[in-house]
Amino acid sequence: MSRFLFNIELKYDKIKIIQKDNKMKKIKNKFKFKIKKLKKITLKSLSFPIIIKIFLLVISVIFLAIILQKFLPKPASPVVDERPARIDAYFAKCNAPLAGYGYIFVREADKCNLDWRLLPAIAMQESSGGKYMQFNNPFGWGGAQIPYESIEEAIIDVTSHLCGNKISTAKWYTATSTETKLYRYNGTVRPTYPNEVMWIMEQF
Repeated sequence: MSRFLFNIELKYDKIKIIQKDNKMKKIKNKFKFKIKKLKKITLKSLSFPIIIKIFLLVISVIFLAIILQKFLPKPASPVVDERPARIDAYFAKCNAPLAGYGYIFVREADKCNLDWRLLPAIAMQESSGGKYMQFNNPFGWGGAQIPYESIEEAIIDVTSHLCGNKISTAKWYTATSTETKLYRYNGTVRPTYPNEVMWIMEQF
């Protein structure tokens, strides 16, 4: 009888242990579920502000770019020097050989702040823009008897004289006005020469 009671107690203890284990499993599973749910909520709560921050940052950058584009000065376009083209167009219209030398006229004149129209106008007056020049000398320089190897060489040399950079003629042309330069160039022989050349200068 005692042995029978012992077996019953043993079985009862086993049942209690099993029930206890089952209860612990349920608690454990419930706890796991709560942790998972908490993790999901935490991740959502963290990711939501980050998305908003990124969105606001993108909007701010776009807005700033629009403001800068509207109010900042635009890059200046490269300045095109029209003077050489104007010289070439004038000589081309007259079918003159000096068409195409506009750049050289301007380049040399700018070296000493000489009026860029002066030498082309002298060439037009003296040789009709090179049509009647001798020895590549369209300016009649030196009585049209001074030879040059090229028209470019003539432009460089005569410009240098009119700028006052040559010792032999500096006293006549250094720091003088355009009208004075023209008077000393040929005005002593032909008094109307300065006005005639300056009129041609206005055509460029």
